[in-house]
Amino acid sequence: MGTLFTLLQQVNIEEKIKNAPNKGYEIGVFIGSMLPFVVLVVLAYVLYRYNKKKINKE
Repeated sequence: MGTLFTLLQQVNIEEKIKNAPNKGYEIGVFIGSMLPFVVLVVLAYVLYRYNKKKINKE
């Protein structure tokens, strides 16, 4: 199910950039494509720090 959802969400970024009306749109597409990865990295770091502090208290 997750794989199907991932396949449906894939977007051809190169096609969007090629058809972009201006540079601002290209920057927005780039940021929008990188944002999910940045959020996941920050979430992983927060969970890591939380668990590390929890272990050190014990």
